Amino acid sequence: MNAPPTTDSVHSGTDAVVHWLTNGTHDQRFIDNIFAEMCIRLQQAGIPLKRSTLHVLIQHPQWLGARFMWADGMREAEISRVDFDVRERSEYIGSPANEMQDGATEVRENLERDPSLGRQHAVYDEMRAKGLTDYVAWPLYHTLGKRHLVTFATDRPGGFDAADIAGLKSLLPVLALVSEIRVKNRLARTLLETYVGSHAGELILAGATRRGTGTTVRAAIMICDLREFTKISDNWPRDDVIDLLNDYFDAMSEPIARHGGEILKFIGDGLLAIFPLSEPNACANLLHAVTEARQAMVALNERNNGTGRAPLNYGIGVHVGDVMYGNIGSKARLDFTVIGPAVNMASRLEALTKQLGRPVLLSRAFADLVKGDFDLERVGEYDVRGFSEPIELFAHRG
Repeated sequence: MNAPPTTDSVHSGTDAVVHWLTNGTHDQRFIDNIFAEMCIRLQQAGIPLKRSTLHVLIQHPQWLGARFMWADGMREAEISRVDFDVRERSEYIGSPANEMQDGATEVRENLERDPSLGRQHAVYDEMRAKGLTDYVAWPLYHTLGKRHLVTFATDRPGGFDAADIAGLKSLLPVLALVSEIRVKNRLARTLLETYVGSHAGELILAGATRRGTGTTVRAAIMICDLREFTKISDNWPRDDVIDLLNDYFDAMSEPIARHGGEILKFIGDGLLAIFPLSEPNACANLLHAVTEARQAMVALNERNNGTGRAPLNYGIGVHVGDVMYGNIGSKARLDFTVIGPAVNMASRLEALTKQLGRPVLLSRAFADLVKGDFDLERVGEYDVRGFSEPIELFAHRG
């Protein structure tokens, strides 16, 4: 039978893990992969680690944070997202995360003793049921006092010894630095995806930040606008207007994202989206998105009717053509967007939907690319402001 590791050997092993965290993770982009490998290396260093979690708060429009969980035998960490309302739920109240956010600097629980003598929370019962004997949690401090959380648990009889605890504690400063870098990298990506879209975000992260830089992209363009928004915003309470806009944008945006489109901007009560023709089915995907968005608007209006709100009307203009895709703006404030005559045409068609009483109008150029697969109705030829020749328009029956 192998003798247990001595204090010196455990320190030597964890020192190697600290060295790896400091010098061997430069090329690793994701904290979950680093975390899983760290746990495996800790086992190899003689720490009797059976389970570990890393909890981080993130700035995201949908999620409060994320949890990375590793257990013995796993090669990758399991990632779960944490809802904003978690702090009102039993899974959080009284948990180690709750204690940390309230200022605790360590949570240590002997899971071998009588449960009635220890902390009362479901997480401890779950760990006992899995045969774990000892649990410790510490805060990870990021810049400006932001506190995150890392936990370690073992199933060794008697739990972690003093050398194990000292070795694990020695990791914390380096793990905090390594995790903060990756969390902030992920934060930068998330914020760019949230505010400019995934494709534009990738270009910006790759260095496309100089004013005037851009590329020519052939794309299907969709512009949508809400009708009578000025009247609504003048007469409705502010919070109701915000809720209305969010519901409307959800109805329009989710189908666009689902079908591969990219929303470049929200303009008051309108939106601009493109479907690059580098995707062979881009035009069909755009019309599928429009069909689903219209269905979502019907459902939204039915819900609003139940609360006494008037139905929301909208117009969608669709065109296809070359656009300049890149950075435009002042020296200090840039916008990553698309411009060009094709964008102007889509905007003019959206404006014509009100005049012609059609919620969706398509240009002939776009209709020619999809008319064999969709039920389109020819509306006629109309003068379009800013263009010398009348434009043949089609309506989408979907």
